Amino acid sequence: MKHTTLFVLGLVTAATGASAGGMDRSGQSIAPIFEDGTYVELTYGSVTPSVSGTLGVSSGSMAPSYNLFSGAYKRDLSDVLSMALIIDQPFGADVDYPTGTGYALAGSNAKVTTTGVTALLRYKLSDRFSVHGGIKHLTSHGEVELPFAGYTMSTTTESDWGYLVGAAYEIPDIALRASLTYSSATDINFTASETLLGVGSADSALDVTLPQSVNFDFQTGIAADTLLMFSARWAEWTSTTITPNLYTTFVDPGENLVDHDNDTISYSLGIGRRFNEQWSGSLSVGYEKTHGGVSGNLSPTDGYTSLTAGLKYQINAQTALSGGASYVWIGDTTTDIAGNATDFSDNTAFGFGFKLSHTF
Repeated sequence: MKHTTLFVLGLVTAATGASAGGMDRSGQSIAPIFEDGTYVELTYGSVTPSVSGTLGVSSGSMAPSYNLFSGAYKRDLSDVLSMALIIDQPFGADVDYPTGTGYALAGSNAKVTTTGVTALLRYKLSDRFSVHGGIKHLTSHGEVELPFAGYTMSTTTESDWGYLVGAAYEIPDIALRASLTYSSATDINFTASETLLGVGSADSALDVTLPQSVNFDFQTGIAADTLLMFSARWAEWTSTTITPNLYTTFVDPGENLVDHDNDTISYSLGIGRRFNEQWSGSLSVGYEKTHGGVSGNLSPTDGYTSLTAGLKYQINAQTALSGGASYVWIGDTTTDIAGNATDFSDNTAFGFGFKLSHTF
């Protein structure tokens, strides 16, 4: 039954990043720490959203495609202590309203990039109980251009530290594992360089908090070579605001460039099956609640439902290649432009990914 842990679930969770609350992209998984022996993996994902709204005329698709890369290394330090190093792109945003559409925000664009490095230790208290914890280093940069207001902003590239801590319970004979991980908020202190037509240019401090979160992951064997999997993630996006000085003083007085009305909880439920010694697969559904209300023009989505299929080929006893694809139905929402409601509905995203893993 232990081989059921080879199944792939959420290989292309990046696909839901096109619509997930806040700027979540990777889901900040620590799954590599639970692998056997010395283990390494490399993952690539690509996401193509289709997100547009209508206010008299169509905005055109304002969410461009993007790629994600991640990697992990895990090894045992003793019979009870192991370590892992995980590199990912946990948060991000890509906005690009096409020009020439006649839409009020035509030509507006924004981009947020992050790179996370997590160093993690796991200590086995017994065959069933373990605890884990570590530190994370997050590097980020952001920029925005709003031609209708004559406004641009770009931040410096800055980094800061956070931590994570958690515990797990396992029954190896039935491939059962339940793990709970808390990840702290990360406070990053940028310098924002802003330019506003008719006012001038200015540099000022811009402090941004990227959210604390809790991940719960569960799996158990339910029949021979068959695994049930469930995960949930809570992220405190209401703590994240982006408030550049010139923007909040002159462009939209008293308002934030980016804020969030709700924290998010995203879920995934799936089943995996081992077909033979070489092939295994999985199928899962994902869900994030639609809250309603008005969304920001730089993130005109509200919840999602997704379907993900994964397939894994065991090349040999040590090396495996996994692949998968997700289709996402993005929740409908409205945005506000000068008191006018813009309807964003019937939007979708498609993502696919590959993972190469090797156990030494």
